[in-house]
Amino acid sequence: MVQRAASFSAMTSELEPAFVADCPYAPEGMIIDKIMEVDRADLRLVARMPCRADLPLTNAQRVHPLFHPRHLAGGLMVHVTGIVGFAHAYYVADLRHAEGWIGFGARIHAARFHALAVPDEPVIIACKATTLRKGPKRVLGRYDFRFTQGEKLVYSGDQTAIFMRIVEGEAAPALDA
Repeated sequence: MVQRAASFSAMTSELEPAFVADCPYAPEGMIIDKIMEVDRADLRLVARMPCRADLPLTNAQRVHPLFHPRHLAGGLMVHVTGIVGFAHAYYVADLRHAEGWIGFGARIHAARFHALAVPDEPVIIACKATTLRKGPKRVLGRYDFRFTQGEKLVYSGDQTAIFMRIVEGEAAPALDA
């Protein structure tokens, strides 16, 4: 049995248990702690992410108050785009990992880090599908991401993901977007 880090157990406290169970990442890898808004008609989802000093990668920073202040690690933000993309697939596109659907990031068209996100104030992540093409075994989505902390824009991204339905006993579809 895998032991989970206790410090991350509270992260998923406001997420639906069925969503957490369906995620291909364990709760400590999900990082987000709340789905704040789902607008299926507008293909939009908003999630909340805690911003704490003990988050992965952030907790490994060699902090200097002037030269390298503690901040939310950029690599972790890119990971969270995948988690929020999964949430979008679950809540907006009705794709379920338990039914064979799995998604992968295919391309980062643009990624911009606008400002440092500092610990102790959550980050709000808006994800809107600008394109969502659905087939019986593949879904291709292009997403606009905006991470804000308070009124401050922290990150914006334009990214593509591909979702495939894997059926046991059938050849897996090729992963090319």
